[in-house]
Amino acid sequence: MLVKTYGSAVYGVDAATITVEVSVLEGNKYFMVGLPDNAVKEAWSRIESALKHNEFRMPRIKIIINLAPADVRKEGSSYDLPMAVGIIAASEQMPDEKLSQYIIMGELSLDGSILPIRGALPIAIQARKEGFKGLIVPKQNAREAAIVNNLEVYGVDNLKEVVDFLSDKGTLERTIVDTRAEFSDNVIQSQYDFSDVKGQENIKRAMEIAAAGGHNVILIGPPGAGKTMLAKRLPTILPPLTLAEALETTKIHSVAGKLSKNSSLIYQRPFRSPHHTVSDVALVGGGSNPQPGEISLSHNGVLFLDELPEFKRTVLEVMRQPMEERSVTISRARMAVTYPASFMLVASMNPCPCGYYNHPEKECVCAPGVVQKYLNKISGPLLDRIDLHVEVTPIAFNELSGEKRTENSAAIRDRVILAREIQEKRFNDKGIYANAQMESKMVQDICIISDAGRTLLSKAMQRLQLSARAYDRILKVSRTIADLAGSEEIKIEHLAEAIQFRSLDRENWAG
Repeated sequence: MLVKTYGSAVYGVDAATITVEVSVLEGNKYFMVGLPDNAVKEAWSRIESALKHNEFRMPRIKIIINLAPADVRKEGSSYDLPMAVGIIAASEQMPDEKLSQYIIMGELSLDGSILPIRGALPIAIQARKEGFKGLIVPKQNAREAAIVNNLEVYGVDNLKEVVDFLSDKGTLERTIVDTRAEFSDNVIQSQYDFSDVKGQENIKRAMEIAAAGGHNVILIGPPGAGKTMLAKRLPTILPPLTLAEALETTKIHSVAGKLSKNSSLIYQRPFRSPHHTVSDVALVGGGSNPQPGEISLSHNGVLFLDELPEFKRTVLEVMRQPMEERSVTISRARMAVTYPASFMLVASMNPCPCGYYNHPEKECVCAPGVVQKYLNKISGPLLDRIDLHVEVTPIAFNELSGEKRTENSAAIRDRVILAREIQEKRFNDKGIYANAQMESKMVQDICIISDAGRTLLSKAMQRLQLSARAYDRILKVSRTIADLAGSEEIKIEHLAEAIQFRSLDRENWAG
């Protein structure tokens, strides 16, 4: 007898339906075709044990399983469940009438219990797109898949539950998630707040500008000045995720297996902080079975690289193209997958190996030329993609010990949202959402400055010996500062504030 069940394969952040054809014939031995990898081939042992422990019979005759389309490689253990159900139906131990209505996915343990899978959300989206009635997944993945409306999602614990449900001998409780209500209830929650930071008002201002314009930022200062503390609070002043952004972000984390058990949507903007020993594959994604890296996991959020010069130069260089294109394509012999990677880069670094160059109180003990050598670990093209260079200085004791409460994240976020709304109207239908994404021609058309402003910028570039790459960056940042002020024009004070955020472009900065 021949039956068909349906599973799904995840490629990048999208899914494709896989037809699991099971044929039980006269003869002996088991055959599995359709480019299965080792994890799929090992399913025989798991299926045989699961069937026995759940009082089903493993046919001792010839079984052929074809995973169609047969020219696409199948990877992972999530095909265990559809194959097991197919064998039970093909050996006439259950009816097969309802099998065509459902996508079935799950990994079997030896006792028949069902273990969680990766990519439940893109699988659910594809199932709805192709008109399936429902989706049967492990219970831990049910809430994640139930985000998709107009699709019946059932979470199951073991093989017998699935067979009884498809045989009309038992019922399953449908998992229902009110996506919009749950999203609106949880969208703004964080354990961090800018009111926790004492002093550093000029640095908070820089972070507000970065958030308003989507600018990348690097914080330079001695140990203990508050660089990491400030960076962790940046997501709290970014505009809340829209529902579309939340779904896109959740898909990436689902594919990577980073969602917690029984979770549904990601409500807050991601904040990823990889260690400086991270490899280039871990950062941008890859592997024999391509998986998203840190830059994709921080999509729609913040990627924080602490102690930037300590990262391997090759690791930093692979970020250059994704930062420009806001996506990363991983090519292999059989496939190429593209992951989104639209993130804000926040980096921090000590000004020198000892950490005390330009410190107001402690003396730098680094040898001559060491400071410049330390800075040269970061390439010019990478610095070219960072708009704001902010010097962080230690705060005085009276500020640190004071009781004065500073402005909280909610107040700053309100100003950021207003600035983003201005940019949204400005870039309507242009495919970008923030000033930081403007190309050179757009900068010329949008960032128009007066003759007095041009004179100021010219003098600043000469006196501070700013490099040529600083020109466009200063104009973009000044446009954001003007948006925060609600000004249609870029005024001299906006330019002056933007100029001070180009520390590393000063040729004499490192001596």
